[in-house]
Amino acid sequence: MSKSLFEKIALVGIGLIGSSLARVIRREELAGHIAITTRSAGTVMRAEELKLGDSYTTDAKEAVSDADLVVVSVPVGASGAVAKEIAPALKKGAILTDVGSTKASVIAHMSPHVPEGVYFIPGHPLAGTEKSGPDAGFAELFENRWCIFTPLEGTEPAALEKLSDFWRRCGSYVDTMDPEHHDMTLAIVSHLPHIIAYNIVGTADDLETVTKSKVIKYSASGFRDFTRLAASDPLMWRDVCLHNRDAILEMLARFSEDLATLQRAIRWGEGDKLFDLFTRTRTIRRSVIEAGQDVEVPDFGRQAVGRPKVQQQQYQATGVCLAAPSRAAAPCCPRSRDE
Repeated sequence: MSKSLFEKIALVGIGLIGSSLARVIRREELAGHIAITTRSAGTVMRAEELKLGDSYTTDAKEAVSDADLVVVSVPVGASGAVAKEIAPALKKGAILTDVGSTKASVIAHMSPHVPEGVYFIPGHPLAGTEKSGPDAGFAELFENRWCIFTPLEGTEPAALEKLSDFWRRCGSYVDTMDPEHHDMTLAIVSHLPHIIAYNIVGTADDLETVTKSKVIKYSASGFRDFTRLAASDPLMWRDVCLHNRDAILEMLARFSEDLATLQRAIRWGEGDKLFDLFTRTRTIRRSVIEAGQDVEVPDFGRQAVGRPKVQQQQYQATGVCLAAPSRAAAPCCPRSRDE
């Protein structure tokens, strides 16, 4: 049986990420007490109905009092206000982290409010679905996914290792990078795809309205797959665009240049250029699967959760994670529930 890493964990925000954390913390026995807080009384009540924690309140200061680990899971635009609110109640020696998709802005907004003696370690689990709210979470959300830390200068190594151990026991691989590198990387691998999806679905909706066609009714798989991303939380993605503006604009500019090149190739019938591009991108898709970041099944609704069966069998047999980029031994791999 796993020994609890923390006596008390406070989850500030109980949407998809927060509720998934609550479930995996309970399953892996990572805390003696799970405190849940969010501003909405109705959401707190729903979290209690789902039995996600041990205490529930709309008062964030009450929730974080005496907590050893505080995880802020709110839209990045609200992170600074949350940090200011809970700062007086944070105990010395506590670890404060977040799950925001942008890091430079979160650090700028949260850091000024962090009391001396509290270890602030910004983080970002690269996991999610298009669903939101406490009902959307599931304990397997973080399995075989990366959690990236952007630690501040002078971060206590023992605190960083303890938080890393927490995320490993949630099923994640962990890595560190500087905030600017994180924001530029996420702009291309996450933020830009969502923005493009929102735009394509919006264009289709405009077309259907103008032409009175059946665009939505006869959606083929390509359009259907874009709608999954476009169904993501509007508040969260509004904040992402505003708080990672420079990196997103740079990626949009690069994308626009590449799109213009593709447009010219289609206009002038340059089949070889089109074939080369599509071959290269197909190879990239295969590399994503080989890296363990997706499975090769036609299921864009993501009904299957958890580690692909071949990876489960390989890990159980050898203790080596097939999906880990380094193919390293078990410290990077999700721990079994019996460890």
